[in-house]
Amino acid sequence: MSLPGQVSPPQMALSDLPPSAVVGADVVAVPVLADEAGPTLGPGAAELVDELGEDLFEVLELAGATGAVGEVAERAVLDTSGLSNDDLRLVLLVGVGAGTPTELRRAGAALARRVRGRESLVTSLAALADDAGLRALVEGLVLGSYEFHRRSGGATTQPVARVVLAGLVDAHERKAALERALAVAGAGWFSRTLALTPSNEKNPIWMAEQADLVAGRSGLKIRVWDEKQLADDGFGGIIGVGQGSVNPPRLVRLDYTPRSSSRKTPHVALVGKGITFDTGGLSIKPRENMMLMKRDMTGAGVVLAVMGALADVDCPVKVTGLLPLAENSVSGRSMRPGDVLRHYGGRTTEVTNTDAEGRLVLADAMAYAVDQIKPDVLVDIATLTGAMRIALGQRTGGFFANRDALAESLRAASVSAGEPLWRMPLVADYEDRISSKVADSDNAGGTPGAITAALFLQHFAGGLPWAHLDVASVGDSPVDAFEYTKGATGFGARALLHWLELREPLAGVH
Repeated sequence: MSLPGQVSPPQMALSDLPPSAVVGADVVAVPVLADEAGPTLGPGAAELVDELGEDLFEVLELAGATGAVGEVAERAVLDTSGLSNDDLRLVLLVGVGAGTPTELRRAGAALARRVRGRESLVTSLAALADDAGLRALVEGLVLGSYEFHRRSGGATTQPVARVVLAGLVDAHERKAALERALAVAGAGWFSRTLALTPSNEKNPIWMAEQADLVAGRSGLKIRVWDEKQLADDGFGGIIGVGQGSVNPPRLVRLDYTPRSSSRKTPHVALVGKGITFDTGGLSIKPRENMMLMKRDMTGAGVVLAVMGALADVDCPVKVTGLLPLAENSVSGRSMRPGDVLRHYGGRTTEVTNTDAEGRLVLADAMAYAVDQIKPDVLVDIATLTGAMRIALGQRTGGFFANRDALAESLRAASVSAGEPLWRMPLVADYEDRISSKVADSDNAGGTPGAITAALFLQHFAGGLPWAHLDVASVGDSPVDAFEYTKGATGFGARALLHWLELREPLAGVH
């Protein structure tokens, strides 16, 4: 089963022409930089002024524009006689602040929203930027265009169909930067779509089918465990969480090998929480909290999107992605508070809260990775704890790491990607809160919730360099903001790709 039809991101091209000289575009956008002395028009504006015979500073003044990021002033073009591009209908003056990558990403998203429904946009915003800025701009233009729908009449708006990044003196040489930007933005787009797909369509079998499609497109090896194979191989956490649902659980393994690989090539394992719907089980959630739970497989969606883009960003290390998939439902077969589950490898967990289910499926996949994959680095990602949202709000994700070098690399990559992560402490003093009188651990250690969850998972990392990304704080955006649209964000795909595309993503990690 393929994904139902959705809107498509804009097509992108590069040009060394000034934006006013590119024919066939109905919208031209030029940058406005903020300055203490007043807003300054950026590249492409002078040629546009010559073409229009009009002072664009008057447009800025009338709009009260300052060059602040995301401001958009507009001027309709009513007379196209004498213009190089007689299709031009609208000029946009876009605030980019100081033109940093973060500001360009946000300006690109604001511009994308303004040109929805248009056929073609030419913009010189990229002429301000190096490759990092160009990539950020493209990510903003693509992700700011995002929409998900299940309307019988189709989407309410369409993204602009085509974008030309103009005014680039070295346009040909920057094609590689554009292609990487499109791959990373596409992964963000795909992870959002997976998270937003309603759970009457999306169950563990459906997610496994999506993984099979990605593997076919991207040249990945794939293995899928069904419920019998999971039971036979001892994946008691995945089985326990999924046993209450009519939709049986699955485990998916995807393997990527870079072109120039050898036995010495480092290996990373990524594990993504894949709860395709979470009622909380018998420890049932309140109605309001349950409304968002179709996106409780964000971690698995992120890992799947990342795996599909690794070749496109020329990732230099081997990567294995593991998607433990289950639906946490209520029925006569649901796991009960007080049940004891035996994970892959034999470690046992007393279930004192069936709504702390994500760590149970992650534990199985992590233990499998340690035993069978033996990676150099293990990373898991999950919308795991409401405590992380309380700690960090809804604009920053949290993470834990047991190696400083790994933490520093992930933090830097996340900031570069526009998906900032903040390192949280693995405080051993709280270990007693996850102890159990009848099992090796308790799945619900209580407060501080994000830390006790991380401590629970650490026991399944086998002493490997390990990071745990808890993105529950940023799993949803309450409003359209920057490159996010209201709803599920798919947070983490860009951050992980910015890390894994580094020439030595594991440098200094031991």
